Order: sequence, then structure tokens, then C-alpha cells
Amino acid sequence: MDDVVVVGAGPTGLTAAIELARRGVRVRVLDAADGPHRGSRGKGMQPRTLELLDAMGVADRLVSLGRFELPIRRHDPDGSVQDVELNPAGVPDATTPWARSLIIPQWRTEQVLRERLGEEGLEVEYGRRVASLSQDESGVRIALEDGQELRAAWVVGADGGSSTVRRELGVGFLGETHEEIRLLLGDVELDGLDRDHWHMFSGAGAAYFALCPLPATSTWQVQIGHSDPEVHASEPVLREFVDALAPRIRVRRVVTSGDWRLNVRMADEYRVGRVLLAGDAAHVHSPAGGQGMNTGISDAINLGWKLAAVASGTAVESLLDTYSAERLPIAAGVLGLSSALTGRRFWQRTSEQVRDALGFGTSYRGGPLAASDDDDGPGPRPGDRAPNAPLVVDGAATDLFAQRRRADWTVLTFGGAEVTAPELPSTVQVLEADALAADAVLREAYGAGDGEVVVIRPDGYVWSRAYPAKATAPGSGGHTVPSAGGRFGSSR
Repeated sequence: MDDVVVVGAGPTGLTAAIELARRGVRVRVLDAADGPHRGSRGKGMQPRTLELLDAMGVADRLVSLGRFELPIRRHDPDGSVQDVELNPAGVPDATTPWARSLIIPQWRTEQVLRERLGEEGLEVEYGRRVASLSQDESGVRIALEDGQELRAAWVVGADGGSSTVRRELGVGFLGETHEEIRLLLGDVELDGLDRDHWHMFSGAGAAYFALCPLPATSTWQVQIGHSDPEVHASEPVLREFVDALAPRIRVRRVVTSGDWRLNVRMADEYRVGRVLLAGDAAHVHSPAGGQGMNTGISDAINLGWKLAAVASGTAVESLLDTYSAERLPIAAGVLGLSSALTGRRFWQRTSEQVRDALGFGTSYRGGPLAASDDDDGPGPRPGDRAPNAPLVVDGAATDLFAQRRRADWTVLTFGGAEVTAPELPSTVQVLEADALAADAVLREAYGAGDGEVVVIRPDGYVWSRAYPAKATAPGSGGHTVPSAGGRFGSSR
């Protein structure tokens, strides 16, 4: 019996599988398709998503294959143009290495994640379509359409908006479909436009018409908004729309094409027994704000360390209940944000909407793993994002994000605070913040005082803050740090 079977090999499923495999969990990844998807789909990687993926060591590769600065060029019917910056206020600093959306086609993101999965000795099993599943107290039986049966202790359903796993669970998918809001989508090669701008056209026979060059490729993503249910994306249709824009703009080749219609839906449960839902299987919404893929990856990051701890026996099963408790409110907020942004141009967004779209508004403050009586103190509180800061380790310049890759849990001690324990597990590292800080950024970023201990959880959020005279291991009366026995720390 496998520890975990992940159904679906999109960004969500791949991320979940990597998070499990790199923690020693036996995992298999099944996908109904014959092979990897070729289209660009979700082409916006948000900076907070890059931070989450950095812990598994893929953020730098994604950055090398994408592009941050891609101004929008608005083309008006009279032939005039106007350039607009996507996020002019987005400037990286020592606490935030990425501050703007990264333009990168989804197929490239999936390629990078598959390569990372391969480093764990795993490959996606394509052409494996789930027909049904059932579960008992000890595991889940998965029946495939080819007649084979698998058994796993746990199943992660990341198989998209039409999820077979969700259907088999009988979980409701609440919301509505807006038939009048449709897009023709495609990846094409074309001539006649520069690749230094994201081109948007008004008065071009469509409610919305955009051509976005895809970095490190020869292709463009085409998005054409319309309301006619009789019009479907195909090579002739895409050629007709694009070629009509201007005499010199011509489609050379259509690589992919497809239709999209607006669905705004969310599962009413993320966990049923030993089966958990993530990504589009749990929530679908407008693409406005580039939230779909990013929210799914965030689901997988939140679930991955928790399921790995439960599957390996180092945490009690009730830890998985916090997955739904933390992620359901986030998904509801994303549905509200993306709906509010639908039909609103990039340059019409408020600063708060921009912050939330970039992922920096996400917090688990007040949730089941972040109870605190001191939410108004300086620096990030329990449940908030843990910021980056420059460090010097063994004489070499580095930063906190890079150092966090060395262990799941990071304990920062400030101003002489100590953490003592007979033996800390390898999943925990204790860093003497003042000794490693390259400058004052680390202490300022965390608003830390002398004697304070800050614990960062595996997914890059603050777990706890405390001022013990001497922080100690579980059972010794002081500050609790994560232990191999499954206790995950104090909630202050």
C-alpha cells in the first residue's frame, strides 16, 4: 500500500507530491491525460508563490525562465498606444526578494516541477484515469479505468474543476456558472508585434482582446473575450480574430486552442476521511488577478507538510483538520477578489487588491495553529508571512529563505535567548539571529526584542513568538519547539 496517491499532475498535484516525497513519504502521481499539458493557461506566478516554492529549491529556476517586467501596451481604435506598468510600486527589498508577478507559461512551471519530482526518483503516471474510489479506516481503494486497483493510506484529489475524486466523495461544489462570460484561448506563434509588451486591444470585435508574449518561448498567449456560445476556439477562428487586428499582425502557427467560461465555485469540504481536495478540485473562479494556479500551489504547500507528518507517524491525524480550517477562508477570499477584479483593468485596481493578488495579504492569523493574545505586537504575528532577511553563515552571504531550505522548522533566537533540548530532530534548526544577521534587517523585519524566540513553520508562516527566560524542549516547562513525537509547539 502506498502512503499517498496524488490524483492530478498539474501545478497543485506536482507541488503536493514533491512536498511529500522530499519528506520521505512514499507517493505516486496519477494523471488521466496521455502526457503533459502544452498550453500556457495560468501564466502569472505571484511573488508569494515563488517564496513558498523556494523552500523546495525551484524558485530560482522559474525566475530564470520567466519575466517580471512586462508593461501593458494599450492599443486604441484610432491607432494610438499607451503603456501602463503592471505594478509600478513592486520593488524587491531585503525582506521581499520578489515583488511583482512573474510571467511564465503554466506548461513551463509544470516542467520545472516534474523535473524536481524526478530528483526524488518519481515520475508522473500518465494515462491513469480514476474510475472510482472507496475508503475504510485503514486506507483508500482506487479503481482505475484500465481495471487495475491501487490502495493508499491517503489520497490527494488535485484533478481539476471536473474532479472525479470530488464527485466520488459526494462533496458539494457550491457556486454558479456565468455562461455570458467566455474566453477563446490559445498559444500561437505570430509576426508583427514586439515581445517587450503585453498587448491589449480595444474596439477589436471583442469585449477583451490580449496578446501576451510568453518568455523563453516563441509563442504568445491569446485571450479573446466574447459572449457568443456558438463561437469556439479553433485554429481558423483564432487566425481570423488575430489577423484582423492590423495589416502586419499575422498568425504563423496555432499550438493550442480551447474555450473557457466563468465558473465561480468552491467545495464545501476539503477533507472526507482519508481523502483531501486541493487546487481546482476544491475551488474555481475568474482568472482575473491570476489567482487559480497560485491558490492551488498554496493549498499543496499547506497540506504537504501536514500530511507528511501524519503519514510518517510524527503527528496526530487531527493536524489534517487544520488544512481545511486554514485554506477554506483563503479560497473564499480569493473567489471574492477574483470576482471583484473581473472586468476591471490592471490599472484600475486598488493597492489592497494588488497586495492580495500578489499573495502578500494571506495570513492564518487567528486560525487553529495561530492562536495568540498578542496580535497587535510588532513584526509578523503567529499566522503571518515570515519575511526574508540577509544573513552571513560560515563567512558566506546568504539569506533566511535559503537557510530555511535546510530544515522544516526554523527557530530564531534573539538577544541571548536559548533553546535547550536533549536532542532536536533533524526537521528543526535553531538559528542565533543576532550572530547570523548581516545587518539590522532581520531584527527589524520580525520586530523582535532581546530574549524573544520566533518559530517559523514549514510553509513559511510564523508559528509562535515568546519571551521565555530560557526556551526549552517539550515537557521541560519552557517554550515548546516542534518535536519528533508529534507535538508542534506552543501557540503563542
